[in-house]
Amino acid sequence: MKKKTFEESLQNLELLVRRLEEEDLSLEESLKAFEEGVKLSKFCAKKLDEAQQKVEILLKDQDDNLQPAPLEITERGEEEI
Repeated sequence: MKKKTFEESLQNLELLVRRLEEEDLSLEESLKAFEEGVKLSKFCAKKLDEAQQKVEILLKDQDDNLQPAPLEITERGEEEI
């Protein structure tokens, strides 16, 4: 079984959201899609938390002071430094 990646999970989540918004699904289909979306969302959040922890470790200086660079989120959701 192939290990899922953050990018694949996020893409699948986006497809599920689009499907829920655009298609006329039955209640059962909607609940199933929503349940899968919750699982994907939790997986993505976990991966983002792990990435944040790694970044914080890499940004610590020798005295254990965290020196993060400020990030700004643009309208398209892309990060700018």
